[in-house]
Amino acid sequence: MLGAQGRAVHQCDRGWAPVFLDREQSISLMSVGFLLEKPDEAVVWRGPKKNALIKQFVSDVAWGELDYLVVDTPPGTSDEHMATIEALRPYQPLGALVVTTPQAVSVGDVRRELTFCRKTGLRVMGIVENMSGFTCPHCAECTSVFSRGGGEELAQLAGVPFLGSVPLDPALMRTLEEGHHFIQEFPGSPAFAALTSIAQKILDATPACLP
Repeated sequence: MLGAQGRAVHQCDRGWAPVFLDREQSISLMSVGFLLEKPDEAVVWRGPKKNALIKQFVSDVAWGELDYLVVDTPPGTSDEHMATIEALRPYQPLGALVVTTPQAVSVGDVRRELTFCRKTGLRVMGIVENMSGFTCPHCAECTSVFSRGGGEELAQLAGVPFLGSVPLDPALMRTLEEGHHFIQEFPGSPAFAALTSIAQKILDATPACLP
């Protein structure tokens, strides 16, 4: 999605140098994928080794001065999630952005994520509903393929902000798979409007979260 396949991580005097996505070094990236010899290699590690790597990604990477550090994790309440929170706790993380799809099964999983956040003392910045309808590439009409409103209903029940819904958009999926810049290529897409609105809500709420 970020066009960083095949890039390598190098050592520097402050630890690991992250992979920079542009010449201005405005976006830096770190992933376990950069440490594998082959892209199809599976990461078969036990908990302690994975947890140690998570801590290294936080403390041993020469991130430099950051505006934001975004940690993308799969759904779950595993040791890896606990290790991530504990590694970030000294830096007072702003909170968790929770993503769900409209179906009841997904909403149920995310409900457990919210419980996990409460038990670990991690503030929930808001909920986003992904795959919220399908945007026709010809007429731009949005059709609810699965269901709709599950994310918003969950946010109301949990008492956390609902940040918005992102529709399925073929243009968005294609640019992500090809590593192109969706925002530059499809500024008129409904998904663009949804993502922009969500990002602005997060930015507007950020100052109130800072210590």
